[in-house]
Amino acid sequence: VLGGDNYRIGMGGGAVSSVDTGVLKNNIELNAVQRSNPEMQKRVCNVIRALAEENKNPILSIHDHGAGGHLNCLSELLEDTGGEIIIDKLPLGDPTLSEKEIIGNESQERMGLVIKKSDYEKIKKIADRERAPIYHVGEVKEDKKLIFKGKNKIDPINLNLNDFFGSSPKTIIEDQSQESKFRKPKYYPNLLIKYLENVLSLESVSCKDWLTNKVDRCVTGRVATQQTVGEIQLPLNNLGVMALDFISNKGIATSIGFSPIVSLVNEKIGAEYSILKSLSNIIWAPIKNGIENISLSANWMWPANNSGENARLYNAVKSVSDYAISLGINIPTGKDSLSMTQKYPDGTKVLSPGTVIISAASETSDIRKVIKPAAIKNINSELVFINFCEGTNLSGSSFYQTLSHLGIDVTKTKDGEEIKKIFDTIQEMIISNQIMSGHDISSGGFVTSILEMNFPNNSHGMELDLDSFREDDIIKILFNESPGIIIQTDNDGINNLKDNKIEYVCLGKIIEERKLKINHNSKSIELDIDYLRDVWYKTSHLLDIEQTRIEESLSRFKNYKKQPLIFKFPNGFSGKLKNNHYKKNIKAAVIREKGINSEREMAYMLHITGFQVKDVHMTDLVTGRETLEDINMIVFPGGFSNSDVLGSAKGWAGAFKFNSKAKKAIEGFYQRENTLSLGVCNGCQMLSQLRELIPQAESWPSFVRNRSEQFEGRTVMVRVENNASPWLADMVGSVMPVVVAHGEGRAEFAGVDPAQMAAREQAAFRFVDAQHQIAKLYPDNPNGAPDGLAGLTAADG
Repeated sequence: VLGGDNYRIGMGGGAVSSVDTGVLKNNIELNAVQRSNPEMQKRVCNVIRALAEENKNPILSIHDHGAGGHLNCLSELLEDTGGEIIIDKLPLGDPTLSEKEIIGNESQERMGLVIKKSDYEKIKKIADRERAPIYHVGEVKEDKKLIFKGKNKIDPINLNLNDFFGSSPKTIIEDQSQESKFRKPKYYPNLLIKYLENVLSLESVSCKDWLTNKVDRCVTGRVATQQTVGEIQLPLNNLGVMALDFISNKGIATSIGFSPIVSLVNEKIGAEYSILKSLSNIIWAPIKNGIENISLSANWMWPANNSGENARLYNAVKSVSDYAISLGINIPTGKDSLSMTQKYPDGTKVLSPGTVIISAASETSDIRKVIKPAAIKNINSELVFINFCEGTNLSGSSFYQTLSHLGIDVTKTKDGEEIKKIFDTIQEMIISNQIMSGHDISSGGFVTSILEMNFPNNSHGMELDLDSFREDDIIKILFNESPGIIIQTDNDGINNLKDNKIEYVCLGKIIEERKLKINHNSKSIELDIDYLRDVWYKTSHLLDIEQTRIEESLSRFKNYKKQPLIFKFPNGFSGKLKNNHYKKNIKAAVIREKGINSEREMAYMLHITGFQVKDVHMTDLVTGRETLEDINMIVFPGGFSNSDVLGSAKGWAGAFKFNSKAKKAIEGFYQRENTLSLGVCNGCQMLSQLRELIPQAESWPSFVRNRSEQFEGRTVMVRVENNASPWLADMVGSVMPVVVAHGEGRAEFAGVDPAQMAAREQAAFRFVDAQHQIAKLYPDNPNGAPDGLAGLTAADG
């Protein structure tokens, strides 16, 4: 077993996941709560990766710990053979655990492995280097029995494998179908602007800036498409894409779709909408081998065992199954939480709307061709709407929600063959560069999607003619939430749609004026894009106030549209890696601590620019296995050492300061004149704590909590200042994009005037604004650093 200790976690398990919250005693429910330890998972992952990259992988079989803990993991590893597990050899974090709790708890940052006895010592050495706990807990047998050897010669489990893996009896559930009794609201076209303001203010529709900037969304170096898009970086992207490696242009695309409110009106069509919404998001990446290469995960969140709900769940499951089959898409996995009911002591019962959340994933053939939703300023382009359904739909829409109604009829989806034809055609157009931008129809409806294609920009607008919808009701058109897509294409794209007999509606064009002009039935509506963007953003601001210092939150709200990314690259910079002719005779080391997770891209960066790269773990230094004597350059990469607790880099620095072998190695390195070092993110924090060991670094600051009092994950601009660093010699004056992901990035000086850094040419980078002046406002200056300082050197560079 690799990984963490056993604790009283998840012991409520399936018993709690399928009953009403509030029914069982509190201690049982609390014991069902899950928690994770990402740093431990990373340590375990490092070991598994190291073994997988051996010439011969010593892992014979591997399984993760999830529901059922050791019992599930180890029994499934042994299901073809049998075996014995010694309970006393399982890791114990809580000595009060019973044998049942040790065997069945669900602490999840663990892996079970089957290996040869002869490989154990080698694997243990690798695990010790990565500080990943490893436990030899038992033996494989050939007796088709599973035995957990207990204390006092009493075995809590001694059963035949057939008792575990025999066929389970079918469960018969009886229920009565119930018809929903909802109503259709009245609405008035002359209140369109008010309706639009209300819809854009809904949490489900409004900007998610309050959420996406508070989490890491860049670490690993392979994030190809994250949430934000456009010159002002608003979270509007259709999907997420991760590159598979640093060399090719292949990647993995993921998207999500769900439709809980529509499902209240019609659970069958609502389930199909969930699939279509996931497809209308993943469609923007070129999918290798087309739609059939997509896999779906179906996660069922349902208030089962309430009258009528089991019948609705059955209908939804069957609908998802039938529709996926018609599309030729597989659903190899999923999960259910059938306890979406809350009971209160006074007898009140609240049911969550039955929902299937569809996650779509597939390999994408070219991460560079992923289509973004920000409309391109191209006067010769055409905007086109393609519906995935048989008409417009308001039932279950955000618009109806603002009127406190659900509606009565849900528009049917197009059949599987038609959806496949649309998907294949759009894919062909993406590969042929016939689509400039595109967005799906989702929460808020058609008009919200159109506006969102304009929000990431500060210029141009659109003029639309909606008569081609053949619908007299402008409200039905604008707030329609039937799944579909909007594309910006050219004449070749229009001809491609015609050739493939795709039903589409030509909408209009891009215009210079910063307006959304809508023509319908000889009437014209003119919408102010920037005003509506503020309405859409305000809910995010109100949520942000609850978690960010109010000064920073107000600054963000006032200035988000005034801070576009405008870059200035060095002369001759093309963005392409030049074929270097360096001899790989300079040895560089990437030094990492437990929890660091940016070492691979750092090593690759050094490799492609001509260095011999060595991987050095802190355990190598503290044991004396590595002395750095033959190393000319060291890099301390970013990530989350010591689980990223506040001041985590102090722990990393302490390993150098208070271990004689590590301290001797680092002091010896800096005493030589032919050396160079770099610290990024967590590595930067750590280096600042070693300033007394580094020549001419005594004026360096400490890095403390961001002024916003929040983790900051953003793309910002830095200007390269006059400095003595060889890293930056030909880049002075450049203004470059930098992705920040830190909770403690604010430089705090002790007895040193920050302005002196520039005089000494120690200021390497400064955060700057759109005018390329030192950034004073948040979030151009994301952490509140004095004088905009974002990077520093020692006095000698």
